[in-house]
Amino acid sequence: MRFTAVLLAVFACGVSCTSREDAVNVAVAANFIEPAKEVAELFQQTNRRRVLPSFGSTGQLLTQITQDAPFDIFLAADQESPQKAIAAGFAEQDSLFTYAVGRVVLFSGSLDLSAGAEVLRNGKFEKIAIANPSIAPYGAAAVQVMKSLGLYEQLNPKFVQGNDIAQTFQFVETGNAEIGFVALSQVLGKGPKSIWIVPENLYSPIRQDAVLLKKAASKEAARAFLAFLKSPSAIKIIEKYGYQTVP
Repeated sequence: MRFTAVLLAVFACGVSCTSREDAVNVAVAANFIEPAKEVAELFQQTNRRRVLPSFGSTGQLLTQITQDAPFDIFLAADQESPQKAIAAGFAEQDSLFTYAVGRVVLFSGSLDLSAGAEVLRNGKFEKIAIANPSIAPYGAAAVQVMKSLGLYEQLNPKFVQGNDIAQTFQFVETGNAEIGFVALSQVLGKGPKSIWIVPENLYSPIRQDAVLLKKAASKEAARAFLAFLKSPSAIKIIEKYGYQTVP
């Protein structure tokens, strides 16, 4: 059986963590790519266990989990998908927790976004990128934002849809769309005029939940990684990328 998630990074470590039992396979929502890499690298340095993250849209990852993909942990971009994994018998209820709360931003490589929502209202662009709202929570949040502003019908003909938030970001970064809704974590360091941080009252909070999958219930390395994700060191990294964390 083929699984479509792309393995973007494999972190190597010493001989002491080369066994399969010590490796942790993590399905990670695409908005969390950079913090996941950094958290995984720190975990490996301190725990001498490999972390093998696979990135994709939350909906795609959930489908793969229900098709018996070889994952130990699911880091989703919403709360609903881990709950669905639990309800379907693929994940452990008592392991569930919110590891990050995300923010949506409007991003452009060519337009001045200082005026925020007015740029959307003016519509002086050909294409606007959003992640597929049926499988990507940040895409669903983008739809909420446009509906809250009363602009969804006006902008719908201009949509360019990415499979996940990573592809959506690439559409804007490469100029295939002049503007797009992405995650705050993806645009850190960009000029202030190239982003508009969307007010949080325009969309439902993006609470991102983590859950241990049943096939890894007795896997010490997987439980250790989940525990590490709650540690002050991991939280510092997560917050550095613009996420909020829940005490």
